[in-house]
Amino acid sequence: MPYGIFRFLVRRNKKGNGMGWIYLALAGVAEVFYAAAMPRTDGFTRLGPSLFCILFIGISMYLLSLATRTIPVGTAYAVWVGIGAVGTAVYGSLFLGEDRSFLRLMCFVLIISGIVGLKALAPAKD
Repeated sequence: MPYGIFRFLVRRNKKGNGMGWIYLALAGVAEVFYAAAMPRTDGFTRLGPSLFCILFIGISMYLLSLATRTIPVGTAYAVWVGIGAVGTAVYGSLFLGEDRSFLRLMCFVLIISGIVGLKALAPAKD
């Protein structure tokens, strides 16, 4: 992760919720892992991929719950879903041959802009 992004994530506001954003970013990455693994489960009928998927669902939920200790739940959920959606789309484009059109890219840029905006404007939870 580039240094500037890391500094943005851990920047604390008046209440000091920098670590919550790290948990939230990691929860989003874990969501990408389980979303990318889900097609390989074949409807959760294949044991190995199913266990991998379930493990990362658990990791993602746990980290999201830690993030909501200091980040408002609405903000945390929106950011978590955004990271997962963009990350999974990038995975699909790079490894599964999914569409890479300009309009699709612009839609994901809007999602990323929303995530950055939510981080910048998020108040600390009391």
